[in-house]
Amino acid sequence: MTSTTSTSGAALWEELVTSALLGTDRRTPPGAVLTSGKDAPAALLDAAALHTVRRRAGLMPAPAAARPEPAPHDTRPQLPAPARRRLGLLLADRSAPSHAGGRRGTAPDLTELLPQWLATANEHGYQAPPSVLPALLDAARARTDLRPQALAFAGPRGLWLARFNPEWKFALRGGSGGLVLPDPADAEAVQRLWEEGLFAERVALLASVRAHDAGAALALLTATWATERAEDRLMFLDSLRTGLSDADEPFLEQALSDRSRNVRATAAELLSALPHSALAGRMATRAASCVGLDRSGDGGTAIAVEAPHECDTGMQRDGVVPNPPSGRGERSWWLGQLVEAAPLSTWAGRLGGRTARETVALPVADEWGQELHAAWCRAAVRQRDAEWSRALLGAPSSPPETGPGTSSLAERAKLLGTLPEPERAVWVAEFIAAHGLSEAFQLLGVCAVPWAEPLGRAVVDALDIARDAGSYPWSFSGVMGLAERCLDPAEASRLELLTATPDEVEGGSPGAGGYWSEAFQRLVSTLRLRATMRVELGGASPTPPHPETGD
Repeated sequence: MTSTTSTSGAALWEELVTSALLGTDRRTPPGAVLTSGKDAPAALLDAAALHTVRRRAGLMPAPAAARPEPAPHDTRPQLPAPARRRLGLLLADRSAPSHAGGRRGTAPDLTELLPQWLATANEHGYQAPPSVLPALLDAARARTDLRPQALAFAGPRGLWLARFNPEWKFALRGGSGGLVLPDPADAEAVQRLWEEGLFAERVALLASVRAHDAGAALALLTATWATERAEDRLMFLDSLRTGLSDADEPFLEQALSDRSRNVRATAAELLSALPHSALAGRMATRAASCVGLDRSGDGGTAIAVEAPHECDTGMQRDGVVPNPPSGRGERSWWLGQLVEAAPLSTWAGRLGGRTARETVALPVADEWGQELHAAWCRAAVRQRDAEWSRALLGAPSSPPETGPGTSSLAERAKLLGTLPEPERAVWVAEFIAAHGLSEAFQLLGVCAVPWAEPLGRAVVDALDIARDAGSYPWSFSGVMGLAERCLDPAEASRLELLTATPDEVEGGSPGAGGYWSEAFQRLVSTLRLRATMRVELGGASPTPPHPETGD
């Protein structure tokens, strides 16, 4: 084709496009396309069809892309058919309008059941059906809380598929469930994946090797540590929390000199969780020099505090941040960090051999009590010390604002997380019985699901009391939503009595009875659906995958 022909062809095409956009009444098509016996619109359409084919036929074919490697085989068993259908419904409902906040109706909120369904499916070790992987990855992209369970369920095929869609790139940097990893004892395969694998694969590999041989995992990490990106070094370091031991101390001590401030801070935090580490010893010495007994007052023994006057280079290397947040004094900021990082065993010897409960009960001079107790709370959480957590929590019946260690519900929730699950549930149940639900939402969030019987009964009883009092129902919508997800499904029958519409209470919220009735009906129907889901996932024998396709 000559350049003249090409130019004239391009000009003709532009004329056709202009006529089509403006309309043949306003712009007559080029004379070259008008045909005797046809009106202008028909002639324009015929010419457009002809020249469209001509233009496409003149395109040079693009080079064929390399075919991707086949998806890896997933050896996990298939979902039972009822559970597969249920998953389709849950994923289809994820784009439905949210009903949060004053939600009406008695139908369960399927969106909120998806995390629980995924957790149960993973407990059974099922593979995700290939046909649902796109919808599953889309759901995980939209909701970060779904990602760990969704990626574990998606498995190696999900990771393979995520490489072809930029919107799913989050899967390549997080989540390790279901990845195909080499045998930790196969040194050659481990080394190859460590050097060539995606970040998610390397994180999973490090955890796998660490569980098999902690020394070999540290050797892997040490070999490439200097060349890793700062954000990757931080996440690799964070993975050492699982199985943290004294053997990790030399590596963590070296990380205290890392060029990244966040890496240094994480290394210091991990070292302070090792009570016999050198850093813990240094912090104990510093903290003990600031806190001691004062027997000079007329009121008996008290704790005296002398906060640091400077933050020297040694303190900074050990993780003490020198600059306080806005509105915070420097000395109190430094003191809190020292006490938080010191082993809690320091205080028995420093404060007269007292137990944790006796120590927390001592008065603190010069209004340093709140700062000191808050630091002890953080130390108890970091060191997973149940004895100190109990002392700082105090009795659940005590008013929240007069707790022995802290009045902060957020700090109490963290302290509860260090207690055994049964003890945690009993403490929160007694707290609810004494103070109601208004202060308990954060505490309920750290209790194991499904709630133990005493806790579930305490929540239902408190909701029943609020219902009978004609309380404003929307103020309890958060707790009701938690109950839908966390109550034992066996409680459904006991709750049937509460689905009736109660009589209006004098002074109560107008129309509250109808809202309460709907809320309890929704709670009962949700619990029964959760019971059905459990049967669908665990009631049938898993079907082994097809040896060729895995389907």
